[in-house]
Amino acid sequence: MSLPEAYTTSAAAPDWLNKGDNAWQLICATLVGLQSIPGLVILYGSIVKKKWAVNSAFMALYAFAAVWICWVTWAYNMSFGDQLLPIWGKAKPALGQKFLIKQAVLPETEHRYHDGSVETPTVTPFFPMASMVYFHCVFAAISVILLGGSLLARMNILAWMAFVPLWLTFSYTVGAFSLWGGGFLFQWGVMDYAGGYVIHVSAGFAGLTAAYWVGPRAAKDRERFPPNNVLLTLTGAGLLWMGWTGFNGGDPFAANSVASMAVLNTHICTAMSILVWTCLDVIFFGKPSVIGAVQGMITGLVCITPAAGLVQGWAAIAMGVLAGSIPWFTMMIVHKRSKLLQNIDDTLGVFHTHAVAGFVGGLSTGLFAEPTLCSLFLPVTNSRGGFYGNPGGVQFLKQIVGALFIAGWNIAVTTIICLAIKSVIPLRMPEEQLIIGDDAVHGEEAYALWGDGEKYDSTRHGGWYSDDTQHRQAPSGVTLDV
Repeated sequence: MSLPEAYTTSAAAPDWLNKGDNAWQLICATLVGLQSIPGLVILYGSIVKKKWAVNSAFMALYAFAAVWICWVTWAYNMSFGDQLLPIWGKAKPALGQKFLIKQAVLPETEHRYHDGSVETPTVTPFFPMASMVYFHCVFAAISVILLGGSLLARMNILAWMAFVPLWLTFSYTVGAFSLWGGGFLFQWGVMDYAGGYVIHVSAGFAGLTAAYWVGPRAAKDRERFPPNNVLLTLTGAGLLWMGWTGFNGGDPFAANSVASMAVLNTHICTAMSILVWTCLDVIFFGKPSVIGAVQGMITGLVCITPAAGLVQGWAAIAMGVLAGSIPWFTMMIVHKRSKLLQNIDDTLGVFHTHAVAGFVGGLSTGLFAEPTLCSLFLPVTNSRGGFYGNPGGVQFLKQIVGALFIAGWNIAVTTIICLAIKSVIPLRMPEEQLIIGDDAVHGEEAYALWGDGEKYDSTRHGGWYSDDTQHRQAPSGVTLDV
């Protein structure tokens, strides 16, 4: 009996290709890409003070473009290629058609027992390498953009242009290979389903470290930094939330039951985290904060990421409670009482929303990971969280070690990168640019409007007023260039 034409093989559709899996992987990759472009471009451009809207959005746009070229030229194989060191793959391009159209494979992911026999085979999804390169590229890109949230409104744009490829090469690739590409943490059995450690703990600690070396925003900006458009902030946040469907749904590398479980858990945890964060705002500050709800959304997404396909729905709710409360506490209480954190100007609180939430998620995975779900995804058989008996207690310790390695590596390497750049390019903008903002840095402004978070008052603002930026007074009746 002949197969329907849609199921026949050809040079472009070999017998190993599962069209459904490939379509799902491409969709997930695109959803993750949309989290950055336009998601974080919109979020960053709207959540900052008006005079920094263009610069903040452009930092995200530049990082996305720069990562693409670095990724296909050398960084993909450093993250997922043949092993060079237990923490690193061999750098080489991912550009030739012989490499890109063959069946995807992560060559170092075979897992063996202590006696040398194979425990789980090498990861070989049923789609081309091109889909794998695309999927992981957008993960790498969003990592750098998230890190940049700590540096908004004062980092020299030329320094940022140098920082992005260096951090991708010497920091991100190490975490990706160690935990996903078959490196020592992967082989040891540390759980990181979709990047709680590789992406979020990395971005949080690297962002805090870079913020220390770059220095703070201008004093006026630290004192008063209202978002220039809360509705656009919600738009960017919405793209981030819905895009997380691809973030966690694509990691099984198949349109299977693990993907379905991961997507459901993602939204359960995120919704719970928003509710908890909002309730805490109401209890302690008397009113719900929209920006606070966005922070709670992010912490929920981050917290579930290392666990999304490995835990049950009730655990996703529990993790949502933790995600909405622990980062809230560190941001609202600990940060204000810590001299160290007060002295480091982390513009968007990336340390709390990503490093703390990622750490909480990773440790929670070590408690809540369900044995049956683990067996569907993880390379180490008999993996389980601490709540499911031995060897779950050991798993919890592995999660702690994995998080500490990623945090320590990012602190050290980010410091070295910042000092290296500083020897050539100033990390911080000059004072004149800090006072004026986008117009001085880019020669462009986001809005031809007055004030940051102020209502128009003709007796005070006259014909044209723009926060603390110095402008000429516009004559009456003149149409102004935007």
